[in-house]
Amino acid sequence: MTGALASAGPLGAPVVAQVTAIEASLFVFVVLTALFTALARDVLAAVIIFGAYSLGMAALYTFYRAPDVAMTEAAISAGVTTVLLLLTLAKTTRLDHEAAFESVNLPAAGAAGLLFAGLMLTMGDIPAVGSADAPIWSNPDVTQWYIAETYAETHVENTVMAVLAAFRGFDTFGEAVVVFAAGIAALIVLHREVFA
Repeated sequence: MTGALASAGPLGAPVVAQVTAIEASLFVFVVLTALFTALARDVLAAVIIFGAYSLGMAALYTFYRAPDVAMTEAAISAGVTTVLLLLTLAKTTRLDHEAAFESVNLPAAGAAGLLFAGLMLTMGDIPAVGSADAPIWSNPDVTQWYIAETYAETHVENTVMAVLAAFRGFDTFGEAVVVFAAGIAALIVLHREVFA
C-alpha cells in the first residue's frame, strides 16, 4: 500500500512514503483497542484491552526501530501498569454491567474527531522516509560525524547502541531508573500489602 507523501530523495529521485501491511494492521489494532478501552463499561475488560493496546504500541515502536521505547512501553504500560490495575480490581468490588460499552458522548467524540482531523492535516508536512527534507538529512555533518566517529569515541560497534548508552547516557539511565523503580514497586505490592 502506498501513501500520498512524495518528495525528492537524497539523490534527486522521488521518494514515496510506504505504508506496509504490518504497519497498517498495527495502527488499526492500536486505534481499535484505544476506542474499546475508552468505551468499555466493565473495568476488568477495559484493563485487559488497555494491556493489549500497550502491547500493540510496543510492537509499533519495535516496527519503527525504537527498541528502547518499545521495551519501556511493554514493561511499564503492558506489564507493570496492567498488573497493578488487576491487583487493584482483585481487592475491590467489581460491578456487573448489562451493557458491554458506554454510550458515546457526542460532544467529546466531536472534539476528538476535530483533533484527529487537525493532526491529519499536518501529515503533509512530514517528510517521506528517505526524503532529503527529513531532519536527519538537513544537517548531514552531524549524522556523518556520528557514523564516522562513534566507534573511536565509544568503542561500541553498533552506532544506535552507542548513542543510547554513551551520547544519551543520562537519558537512557533515567529510563532504566523508571523501569527499575516500577519493577520494585510491583514487587512491593505483590509481596507486602502493608508497610509496618
